[in-house]
Amino acid sequence: MKTGRRIENGKQKIIMDKYKSEISGHLDIFVADYSEEAEGEDEDFNHKEVLIHGDPEGLRSLAKILNKIADLNQSNEKELPDNERFHIHLRPKFDLADSSDEVIIGRLDAKGTGDFYERYIPKEI
Repeated sequence: MKTGRRIENGKQKIIMDKYKSEISGHLDIFVADYSEEAEGEDEDFNHKEVLIHGDPEGLRSLAKILNKIADLNQSNEKELPDNERFHIHLRPKFDLADSSDEVIIGRLDAKGTGDFYERYIPKEI
């Protein structure tokens, strides 16, 4: 299902429309936290990783979504306010495997300004 909102009788209602996932095939995305396993070990070993696994069809459909977001001209997105970033949600049981975590994939650059969000720290080159 796809969630939306509308005003009905002066009250905001959440509506559900038929949702068709852009992900085909099998795709599992989750965060692995190794900090508990490393107790007593070198603290540099404590870390998290995002693991993305899929069959060829699942990985190709994820690639299509990434390319679609990368190629999107945010200026043409009328419903996207200035200084916001286009993004999509991939949800377990709908887009991803039941074992997945929810994933948000989005643009780093904001519509209109091209600014990155404050949390972003670029890699050293």
